[in-house]
Order: sequence, then structure tokens, then C-alpha cells
Amino acid sequence: MKPFRRSHLAAAAAALALAGAGAVLWRHAPQAHAEAPAAVPTVKVRPALQRPVADTQDYTGRLEAVDLVDIRPKVPGTLLAVHFQPGQQVRAGALLFTIDPAPFEAQVRQAQAQLAGAEERQRLTEMELARGHRLLDAQAIARREFDALDNAARQAAAALQGAQAALAQARLQLGYTQVRAPIAGRISRAEITAGNVVGAGGEAAPLTRIVSDGKLYAAFNVDEQSYLRILAPSLRDGAQPVVQVGLASDAGFPHAAAIASLDNQMDTRSGTVRVRARIAHVSAEMLPGLQARIRLQGGVAHQAVVVDDAVVGTDQDRKYVLVVNAENKVERRFVEPGALQGTERVLRRGVAPGEQVIVDGAFRAPPGATVAPVAADAPAASARATDGARS
Repeated sequence: MKPFRRSHLAAAAAALALAGAGAVLWRHAPQAHAEAPAAVPTVKVRPALQRPVADTQDYTGRLEAVDLVDIRPKVPGTLLAVHFQPGQQVRAGALLFTIDPAPFEAQVRQAQAQLAGAEERQRLTEMELARGHRLLDAQAIARREFDALDNAARQAAAALQGAQAALAQARLQLGYTQVRAPIAGRISRAEITAGNVVGAGGEAAPLTRIVSDGKLYAAFNVDEQSYLRILAPSLRDGAQPVVQVGLASDAGFPHAAAIASLDNQMDTRSGTVRVRARIAHVSAEMLPGLQARIRLQGGVAHQAVVVDDAVVGTDQDRKYVLVVNAENKVERRFVEPGALQGTERVLRRGVAPGEQVIVDGAFRAPPGATVAPVAADAPAASARATDGARS
């Protein structure tokens, strides 16, 4: 055999040997890969805590003035002057309107004249009665004549009192021509301008309105379930519920308040009870009628299980958390969430205190999987806000 041919045969044999070895390795490679142990995913867990919490609920309400007065004239007449600017602050007793006093001044003078006449009549009858006493003692007049003098003196005294009352009434009516502020607060615009004739009494059109902007209520309606869960335990135990108020522009609830009144019955049509909370410190931007956000927190604390709110998932209309059990297997627990305490969510049922809840790595741990739990770092103290909770 020629050398060239022998070299070709040797190369072919070597190629066949390499191919056979590769086939053998390929056949055994899946078996070797299957026999390698799978890595167990690591998840971070944190125990569900049990601590005292107070139930809370958020509401939407309105700011209401503590004092609100519609200013109506007490005497009729022509309005002569308006003594304020719309929206200004007025003090109690400040002059607001002037009604033409001329007719009432005339009534005062007439009453003064009637009083003077009554005083003269009383003086005369008292003199005649004194003379009658002397004559009666001297038996110079009959008893009937003396009784007539005594009766005239009594009538004159009564007439004098009537004249005095008439003068007081006339002066009172004259004083009503100056319409003054009964309370301090912010005044509205004048609804009736100078030159118009105004009526008097409760049926008269109001001249303006004053509200006490330094004293405000936050009024809101509490549903029946919240009343039984938050207000009723506080009232039963004598604890004061905590109320916090925020405006639409506020990030939180910066204004403290205290419950001032609670209606004495539940409105059966709406299923709510009306509550008014007095705001402790009223700021300049607060006006009656503004929308307010109210957070109501019960005054009686109770023990509850809390977890990080971020770990609570949603499956359609149900809430759940992932828990690592004693066998290091993942369980999905459906829970009933309660109020939010800062960044922690209250769980009314579904998780027991101390159970390990997955806080990180849940995407690697489907229910039923075996995992390697690692304790997560404790949350920062600032994360668990204690300035109230919301639902």
C-alpha cells in the first residue's frame, strides 16, 4: 500500500474514534445534569408582630363655624349707612348698620312727656292721700271718700310705672337703630345697601352674616360599623378618641381636634351618626364650608397582628400573604386586612403572631415551593408611624 493512502486511512480512523467518543459523552450528559441537585431559592422573612393598636377610620366632612349669626334688624326703617367692609374681621359690639333714628327719637320724647305727666299725677294724688289721712283721723271725711283718694294714688303709681316702661321701650327701640355685631368673627357682604327700607324680626331679610372663623368644627358622618368598632368602646371605657383633620391641600392630618358633640341617635336612612370635632388651633386659610379630611382613632387599644403593608397581595377580591412554615415550604394565607398603622397593616385573621412572612423574594417562591428563609433587617423606627392610621 502506498504511503499516501495509508495516511488517509489513519486520519479517517482517528475521526471515527473522536465521533464515537463525542456520541458517548452526549448520551451521558443529560443524565449527569439531571443528577445535579437543584438550588433552593433564598427568601427574606420577618415575623408577624403582635402589638397594641387602636382602630382608625378616615372620613370626608366639612368645616363648620362654631358661632354663626344672621344679622337682622330689630326695628323697621330706612337704612342710612353701612359701617364695614365685606370680609373684614369685626369685634363683638362693633357698629355695622345705622337705621334712620328720627321716628324713634320722637317716640322717646313722647314717652318722656308721658312720664313727666304721670309723675305729676302721682305727686298730686300722694298729697291728696296725705290730706285724706289727716281728715280721716279728725273724722272730717267719710271712709268712702278716703278709699277713693287711696285708689287714685294707687292708680297714679301704676300709671307712673307704665310710663317708665314705655320710655324704656322707646329708648330700646332707638338703640336698635344702631345694628351691632353680637359676636366677633369674619363678616360677609352687606345684602342690603344704604337707602333701602328694611323690615324687622325673624321674617325680615338678613342684612349680613358673621361667622366665628377663630373657632371651627370638623363635621362628619360615622357609619354604624365604625361607630360600634371605634366610638362605642371609647365611650364605654371613658377614653377620648383621637381626631385629626387635614384640608384638601394638606399632605397629612396636621390639625388636632377633639369630639365636641355626637348626635343622640343614628340616622336610619343613611345608617350614620353625625359627629362634630372642635379644631384646637384654627389656621388662617381655614374657612367654614371647606372640605375636610378627618381621621378618627379609637381611644381604646387592643392587641393585633401587624405585617408590612407591602407584603399583602391581591388575588381577585381576596388579600393574602406568603408564609414560610416549619418545613420551609411556602404557604399562601388569605387574610382579612384591617387598618393601616403607618406602613404596617393590621391583619384581623389569617396569620398568627410569630409566623414567618416573606418580605423579599416572593417572585422566586410560589406556594408549595421549598425555600431557604433568611431573617430580614428590622424596619426603621420612622417607618412605623404612630401619628394615626387609615383604612
